[in-house]
Amino acid sequence: MIGRLRGELAEVEGSTVIVDVAGVGYQVTLPEYVAAMLPPLGDEVVFRIRQVVREDSNTLYGFLDAEQLRLFDLLCEVKGCGPRLAMSLIGQLGEETVAQAILGQDARVLVRASGVGLKLAERILLELKDKVREDSFLRRTGQVQRAAARTPESDTLVDALVALGYRRPDAESVAREVRGQAETVEEQLKLALRQLSK
Repeated sequence: MIGRLRGELAEVEGSTVIVDVAGVGYQVTLPEYVAAMLPPLGDEVVFRIRQVVREDSNTLYGFLDAEQLRLFDLLCEVKGCGPRLAMSLIGQLGEETVAQAILGQDARVLVRASGVGLKLAERILLELKDKVREDSFLRRTGQVQRAAARTPESDTLVDALVALGYRRPDAESVAREVRGQAETVEEQLKLALRQLSK
């Protein structure tokens, strides 16, 4: 099974990309907001991978970090929420919004994602509320230790920028600039990418 890919971004079509690793092109499906923020073709990218093998398909789903992948796995455990709907939730709402909706037991947020109805949203809330309450995941969504000092090494925003191919010193510098300008990691990432593309 493939767990991680590092290679050259060769092609992009919607939320699907081809990552060239030593001459072999791997087709990877990404969350929508991640696909919208990719670096230029030819740049190096790194993705955490979840390989889903079915009778009629073999799909690679790509993520920026371990917590994004973990939320995908948790969503896929819910009856009726397969990989496609899990990607819809993460890609359209962002993992932080999804996790906060689960913590707040707010089904109205989840139904904003394509294909997610009220019954499925309520099932997700019921089945995942205790799993998302774990400290490690809460820290990721900013519900625990929000005021704690962040180090560049553990900063999710910096890790996301590095995964998209930017140099760590550049990522750390721009992260310091945008951190106070937006609340969520997704919004901060958009601002950071605008800064880095100038």
